Amino acid sequence: MRAAGSHERSGAPVPGRPNDHAARGTARAAASCLLAVACLVLALALGACAADPFRTPETAAWRSPVELEDTPFFPQEKYQCGPAALATVLASSGVDVRPEVLTPRVYVPERGGSLQPEMLAASRDFGRLPYVIEPNLPSLLAEVAAGRPVLVLQNLGVRFAPAWHYAVVVGFSPETGEIVLRSGTQRRRVTDAGVFLRTWRRSDNWGVVLLAPGELPAVPDRRRFLGAAAAAESASHLPLAEAAYRAALERWPDSALAALGLGNVAYARHDLASAERWYRHALVLEPGDVIVLNNLASVLVERQRCDEAAALVARAATLVQPDSPLAATVADTRREVAACRP
Repeated sequence: MRAAGSHERSGAPVPGRPNDHAARGTARAAASCLLAVACLVLALALGACAADPFRTPETAAWRSPVELEDTPFFPQEKYQCGPAALATVLASSGVDVRPEVLTPRVYVPERGGSLQPEMLAASRDFGRLPYVIEPNLPSLLAEVAAGRPVLVLQNLGVRFAPAWHYAVVVGFSPETGEIVLRSGTQRRRVTDAGVFLRTWRRSDNWGVVLLAPGELPAVPDRRRFLGAAAAAESASHLPLAEAAYRAALERWPDSALAALGLGNVAYARHDLASAERWYRHALVLEPGDVIVLNNLASVLVERQRCDEAAALVARAATLVQPDSPLAATVADTRREVAACRP
């Protein structure tokens, strides 16, 4: 029995399982896209005396204004900022799509808005890898400076009275301390950076960029990127997952998880020879990985190489903890090996 994936010491998620991990928390509330003028006025008042976020050591690398003026704009319909914002970043990445096509995919009428998991899933459906950026201003600035608009979730209200809203960051100006957004019905909304950060912080600084197959983000985080690849694999977007795993392995040649992911993709395509090759590569990188041992043994059973499979699954059985969820998987594989006939 082939296991879904593997963990790396970095804490990377398991390939083959749903992993829109960054959608937790704020995903429980739909972005209803209320204009919330009164709440925004309150936010402006609260942020009036905030320190300039561009005058910190972390943002010192960005001293010149950047604005992605060619970013498309789709003014939102009532309460439907999710489809409009998603269409903006998809179109910016080269996908020909309009909000009305996305609305049935991401808009939840009973919630009056869109949830992050649906937004991420729709991105994959259109051939883009959604990468949830690290939740801080430098990561956001780096992506915009690299030419990628960032889809963000804001809370224009307050914690106890939220007014969720999706917008797209398309620029920033350290000189004036401002952030430029495609937001709601405004093509170019210029917002004080301190106020923006307050509204963004209330959504746990959730932001996402859409990557074409094989692209890496401006400042790639290994765990986050492999998690995005795993989510694509789990959703059976195999070309997208394969391109991401290959890019990851090129960026991090010691990543057993990327090699394992490529093995999983090959297995899903019933290419057992390639699956074996990638699992063996993963095993060289991580000799004691229970899932790699198990998956390789399972493939070898299907290739009727019973003795090799028996040796591998026996190693896995000595390494797996009895209370681990993998224990049952390894036991199933041992039964498959016992029934193997060359």
